[in-house]
Amino acid sequence: MNKTFKEDYYRMTGTEYKFGIKSLIQWFVSHQIRYVYWLRKAQDKPSVLKKFILKKYSKKYGLEISINAEIGRGLYLGHPYNITVGGGVRLGDNVNLHKGCTIGRENRGKREGVPSIGDNVAVGINATVIGNIHIGNDVMIAPNSFVNFDVPDHSIVIGNPGVIHHKDDATKGYVSFCVE
Repeated sequence: MNKTFKEDYYRMTGTEYKFGIKSLIQWFVSHQIRYVYWLRKAQDKPSVLKKFILKKYSKKYGLEISINAEIGRGLYLGHPYNITVGGGVRLGDNVNLHKGCTIGRENRGKREGVPSIGDNVAVGINATVIGNIHIGNDVMIAPNSFVNFDVPDHSIVIGNPGVIHHKDDATKGYVSFCVE
C-alpha cells in the first residue's frame, strides 16, 4: 500500500490504515477514499487502467483533480463533490479541499499560471484560487472566497474580492489529524 495514501487515509478517517474489515467498510462507504487511492496510484505509476478507473470516479463524483498536480501528504477531501484542481498546481501537506472549490490556472495577465499552496491550508466550500500566486502555511480560505493574490502565513481570507486577516493558528480546529 502506498505510504502517501495511508497518510491521506489517516487525514480523512482519523485512524491508521490497516487492512481489515474496518478499512474495507471505509472503502465502500467513503467515495473520497476510493478516489484518492486511484489518484495516488495514477500519479505514482500511470497506466491506462488506473487512468480509466480514476476517470470513472471523476465523472461519477465531479472530482477533477489532475494527475499532473503536485499534491503533498495528507490530502483531505471534505464533502467531496465538484472539486477541481488543475494540472501543475502545487498543494502542500495537510491540505483540506471542500465541496465546489476550484484551484486552477489564470491564462493571461500578470498572474498567468497556477497557484502554489503551502502546508496546513483549508480551502472552503465554493472558494476559488487562481493564478500564479502563493498561499502561505496555516491559511484558511473561507467559503465563497475569490483569491487571485498572494496570501501570507497565518491568515484567513474572507470574501469576494478576498480580504486578508492575520490570525495565529488560523486553521486550528479545521485542519486536524495532520501528518508530520
